[in-house]
Amino acid sequence: KALEKRPITQEAFRMLSAHIERDVQSKARADEITSKDIGEVIMHHLKSTDKVAYIRFASVYKSFEDIDSFKQEIKKIT
Repeated sequence: KALEKRPITQEAFRMLSAHIERDVQSKARADEITSKDIGEVIMHHLKSTDKVAYIRFASVYKSFEDIDSFKQEIKKIT
């Protein structure tokens, strides 16, 4: 959903998915990885791919409590 209606090609999406999958697999220890680790990997890759998609994902993943914390996150990437 984070990338929905964003200007990203299918090839760029495939590459993004492959990079996320690779990083998740490399972080997995004994075939286990936390959902927090997965979320961090996704946010890292979204931030460098599409900042709007990053903010969309982060707004759900980080569960911002108020508009100020949301604004702080936007300031970090601008």
